[in-house]
Parts: sequence; C-alpha cells; structure tokens
Amino acid sequence: MSFQSLGLHTRILQAIDDAGYTQATPIQAKTIPPILQGKDVIGLAQTGTGKTAAFTLPLLSDLSQKSHELSTRGTRVLIIAPTRELVAQINQSIRTYGKYTNLRTAMVTGGASERHQIEKLQSDVDIVIATPGRLMALMEAGHGSFGKLTHLILDEADRMLDMGFMPDIETITASLPKRRQSLLFSATLAPQVERLARKTLKSPVTIEVGGRSNPAATVKQFLYPVEQHLKADLLINLLDDHQFFSVIAFVKTREEADALTKTLHGVSISAEAIHSDRSQNHRTRALRDFKASKIRVLVATDIAARGLDIPDVTHVINFDFPMQSDDYIHRIGRTGRAGNEGCALTFLTSNDGERLKKLERHIGRTLAKRYVEGFNYQVPAPEQDKRFEKRKPRRHSADRFEKSGRRPAKKAAKKRGKTDYRKRR
Repeated sequence: MSFQSLGLHTRILQAIDDAGYTQATPIQAKTIPPILQGKDVIGLAQTGTGKTAAFTLPLLSDLSQKSHELSTRGTRVLIIAPTRELVAQINQSIRTYGKYTNLRTAMVTGGASERHQIEKLQSDVDIVIATPGRLMALMEAGHGSFGKLTHLILDEADRMLDMGFMPDIETITASLPKRRQSLLFSATLAPQVERLARKTLKSPVTIEVGGRSNPAATVKQFLYPVEQHLKADLLINLLDDHQFFSVIAFVKTREEADALTKTLHGVSISAEAIHSDRSQNHRTRALRDFKASKIRVLVATDIAARGLDIPDVTHVINFDFPMQSDDYIHRIGRTGRAGNEGCALTFLTSNDGERLKKLERHIGRTLAKRYVEGFNYQVPAPEQDKRFEKRKPRRHSADRFEKSGRRPAKKAAKKRGKTDYRKRR
C-alpha cells in the first residue's frame, strides 16, 4: 500500500518521498489509519518491520494538521522506550519525517547530562523521547510539564517490563492527563504487557502482523555445535568468509564482550564492544563506525538487542546462547531488516540443551545444525594453570609422626618432665 493512500499530511508525505520510501510495510499500513482516527492501538510485529515509522508518521501528521490550534507550545507527545539506542533511533526518525515541520524534540536518557535535559524539558519542546529510569528521576525532581500532553507511546513494551521498569511506567502514566491517545508497540504480548495495556489504553484496537513468537521470515537460522573453549576459534574461522562483512555477536556479560573484542583485535579483525558500562559517547561512536563499515564486528550484550536499526547487518551470531527465547527473537531481528535477507547463527554447547528445547517450542520449528569444514571440534580443553590447581591439604605434623612411628618433640619432652623442650639437644 502506498503512503499516499493513508491520509498523511502533505508535509510528511514530502519527507517520506525525500527518504526514498513509497510503499508502507504491513504494520504501517494497518496501524496508521486507526492512529490518525485518534484510536488507542496495540501494535504487534517482529523487529525490523517498521514499527517506529508506524507511530511516528501519524503522530507527526496529526501535530502538523493541528498546528494552527496550538496557541501555546508545550509537550504534546511522550514516547518511552527501553534503551538509549532506541531513543536515539526514534529521535532520528522524527527528524527525518518531520523535516518540513517546526516541531521540536528532546531526548531524556541516562548516560547524558541531566542539566542539558532539564533545560530541554523547560523549553516547551513538542515531543519528548525518554527512557523510563531517567524520566522518572527528573519528574521526581520536579522537572517536565505534561499538562498539555495529547499522545503517549510505549515502544518495545515487553523489553521495558523485562528490564524491571513496570513500577516507573505505572507511576509516569498515572501522572499524565487522562484524556490522551495511547499507543503500545511490542514484538511480543506477554501477560505483563497485556496487564499494562489494560491499565494504560482505552478500548484499544489490536493489530498483529506475523506470529507473536516467530522471527522475521527473511532471517535464515542455524545452530553450530561447539565446545565452550572453542567458541572464539569458531567465530574467527567463520569470519574468514568475506560474506561475513557486517556482524553483530551477542554475549552474556560485559566482561565477555570486552574479552571477545580484545581477542578479535589480536587477529586483526576490527571490532568494538557496546554494553551498559560504556559511555554514551563511546556507544554512539561505535554504532556510527559500524554503520559506516569501519567496524566489521559489533560485540554486544542484550542491551543492544532492541533498537538497533542497521539495514545492512549480514549476520547475527549468538556467541552465547540467549537466556530467554524472546531475547533470541530480538537478537536475530537485527538482521534481515527492511526486506533484506539475513542469517543468524547460534553457538550451541553441551550445556545449552534445555534452553534449545524451550526455544524450538517457542518459535515452533527445529533449527538445523551446521559444521564448518576443516574446523577441529575435538581440540581438548586447555590445561588448567598450575597456580590454580587444587592442592592436597597439608598434613598435620602429628599425623606425619604417627605414620613414621616417631613422637613429636614437644610431646616427648613433656613425658620426660622437661618444660623447655625447645632447648632439648
């Protein structure tokens, strides 16, 4: 369906045309009309299907249509998203699609100057895009005026609840005007998300594109059985293939992300790590360099599984098996975006059997196993450092003498009635 037929404002259509888009994705085609009609909407679709534009386009169109009615400035739209990266992506989308409007935006996230964000909130911006933690902190400090709010959007709601933001979201939404349009977008509709929707939305229209638990059809998925100590070697072996030119490798922890990045640097593979310990400037620079193909491998924790909109990611590699099945879906959703084909490879160790069974039940399919020709899967684990070997406990001196039949000097001296056994000759 063309954007021209969806009823968007001419300014927004001109910006869409400048961006080179002509046809709306299924989630956009189905959600834009009811949003323009002022209805509350629950939008469910896999990652990479265009959910961000599905709500930014109609909101910008509505604000442009009503610009003459806005006698005084003030925050009309509040968008809440789980991560700094997703907030930045949404802000960029608004700048792209709202280039012919005079709407002003502010980003409110952790890892950035509070003073600058407070100044933005006090300057009566039209649209605030925020992570729940920082927004809650600033609101508790008395900053942010939402009395004129007309639209609330909760993006990646399932992820925000997984991250423990439910209390903050409930407190924030309870303080907002009751007369507003509310939208909730998510890749999955877990029971917690449904409860949040009942509290936040009024008679919502539910729009679902694709299965709730299925990854995008454009992503090919394979398992690579490997022992834990051979994972890095296998990754390096795979990267010998020139087709792996834009890769995101997901690991469990920040320490593992840094260690794997260092290992890749050691074999002259350009890589960078992003995780919650890295500064916002570092993460922004790493993402910019990755998009510009200056970095071949982005090593990330699950904080990056949502909100990374990089169209040309060729491969996602689950270096560590995801702890939750939904995390798997969001990880591999970083490839195969915007209609492109992608490939997701998951390293499978002997300890991942139960999680694999749960994952395959969750996505309703059995994942095929692959092996790299010429790769030695039978290399024994490296020997343990002798400094950390478990040593035998030292035997008590009395035990040694008992075994030898000799009597300890102290005991023998006492038997002979000598008190100063240390001077016995």
